[in-house]
Amino acid sequence: MRTRATVATVTGALALSALVLPSAAQADGAHGPAGSAAAVARAAQSAAGQSAAKSAAKTGARSAAPAAASTPGEMDLTFSKLTVNGGKPIVVGTTYTKRVATTFTVTHAADVNIFASDFLLDVNLYRGSYDFPTNELYSDDFPVCKKVSTKVATCKGNISVTPDYDLIGNADATKWKAMGFALDLRGQDPEDPDFTKVGYALQDKLGNATVQRASKQTVKTSAKSVKKGKTLTFTGKLSRANFDDLKYHGYTVQPVKLQFRKKGSTTYTTVKTVKTNSKGELKTTAKVSANGYWRYSFAGTSTTPAATATGSYVSVK
Repeated sequence: MRTRATVATVTGALALSALVLPSAAQADGAHGPAGSAAAVARAAQSAAGQSAAKSAAKTGARSAAPAAASTPGEMDLTFSKLTVNGGKPIVVGTTYTKRVATTFTVTHAADVNIFASDFLLDVNLYRGSYDFPTNELYSDDFPVCKKVSTKVATCKGNISVTPDYDLIGNADATKWKAMGFALDLRGQDPEDPDFTKVGYALQDKLGNATVQRASKQTVKTSAKSVKKGKTLTFTGKLSRANFDDLKYHGYTVQPVKLQFRKKGSTTYTTVKTVKTNSKGELKTTAKVSANGYWRYSFAGTSTTPAATATGSYVSVK
């Protein structure tokens, strides 16, 4: 199970132990781990805050003035127009890594070079509080950014979710918040930087994205051919991914529609609605009067996407 470092616990050695700097400019998309870069940016922010507090105490000022864009400290850089998976939920199963696209715009001061070889930026998702997130999701590669003007760039990246590495449990099937981070090492040794000499930017409240538990729906008919007007039994099962044990389990007490599509038609009509039992199983009966396809269809919930079985063909004698 993945454990994320937060600003409350991060140290220089911890944050940078996995940080590998890009060998080319950001436009080439070659970057190190996003999570580590974000941790370093948080550490730099923390160091800047401590330095500002000391400065304020010495001068008697209420607070220290913010650093200029051309000096170490907080950079003049903002994120906007973030989209995650085109606004659709991120549906995750139990085994394979799910990657979804991100797009966003970066606006920065003219003297902030986001294409420098030791400049890193990206967006990530988190749930819980900003300062102490319960869990976080990052990309598995830094975004590719394209220059629009001297102060604006558009970026394309991803959010990567590997179930046995990134997910804590079923509580992860919820709405996540988005934030952006940028780190300019300014020539500092990535193995042992002086946090007061690096540039950073952190921006919260960029938007939201929902993670859902993948679902499956099946259907089975008691016969493939019956006499017209006879009753047929339809069984099936609705299951969904369980992020606690990374297996599929029945989704209990959920309304599911039994639907029929007559041969030659393209439209399914609902025959009846039934509920799954304590194991997620379905069983009901219906009279068959024409050749066609039968299926179960589940509409979905906030934590689980819709699922529809492949139609099962039944002919009338």
